[in-house]
Amino acid sequence: MEKGFTYDDYQKTSEWLLSRTKHRPQVAVICGSGLGNLASKVTEAQSFDYSEIPNFPQSTVPGHAGRLVFGFLSGKACVVMQGRFHMYEGYSISKVTFPVRVFFLMGVDTLVVTNAAGGLNPEFEVGDIMLIRDHINLPGLSGVNPLIGPNDERFGLRFPAMSDAYDRDMRRTAHSVWKQMGQKRELKEGTYVMLAGPSFETVAECWLLQKLGADAVGMSTVPEVIVARHCGLRVFGFSLITNKVIFDYESKEKANHEEVLEAGRQAAQKLEEFVSVLMMSIPPPAKVS
Repeated sequence: MEKGFTYDDYQKTSEWLLSRTKHRPQVAVICGSGLGNLASKVTEAQSFDYSEIPNFPQSTVPGHAGRLVFGFLSGKACVVMQGRFHMYEGYSISKVTFPVRVFFLMGVDTLVVTNAAGGLNPEFEVGDIMLIRDHINLPGLSGVNPLIGPNDERFGLRFPAMSDAYDRDMRRTAHSVWKQMGQKRELKEGTYVMLAGPSFETVAECWLLQKLGADAVGMSTVPEVIVARHCGLRVFGFSLITNKVIFDYESKEKANHEEVLEAGRQAAQKLEEFVSVLMMSIPPPAKVS
């Protein structure tokens, strides 16, 4: 088993970043496949390539730029990850989640996660946005969880609850903001299921996942959310439905990453605008007495 990171490793990276930027982010945003353009909306931007940052892995997937962007989004001090890390790239789960604890040590109190996902819910169409209400951690059910190993109380409790992983208040706010934006399609809400990837789902697996109660399927997000909640961060997130999964053995369609990126390009602007507006609704940081 690969050795995990120590508290000092996270602190070293946090201090490296804090010493090189004047920005002090309250909100961290992790951009999924094809959704990294959100960073272009950041003002007073300062960016670092992942290759510069101590202990940071590299993004190897098309649609993930591999850059950390600090600045302001709708007036909120933020840091945006243009590209995340995945288990299917060969990274350990501690590497996949490494940035989240770094952000926590930098003073971040809110994590926004976005991803591209396949629609399992028959009512979902390509281009829909699903507010994540809950998740199914399929790798976790087979023993792959980012919190396995010695627990460091400086980050959080040994046994953190996950029943309230996705902030209820922010979900309520998201629905009212969506209505104010006057979008034609309604904002969906549902359960995201994570598979390890990189192969897309078989027809039988799609039927199984739907029966488990999942509305959308992808290969990311859940490990970062678990680590964020362990640290006590407020979390909310969205899936952009970039393809509908295949339920029919007679279908000649196949899921592919290019299709995901193209659908992302077409609908990403809507999600980027939505996240930008929602930023204004995040409560200000708690005052330290």
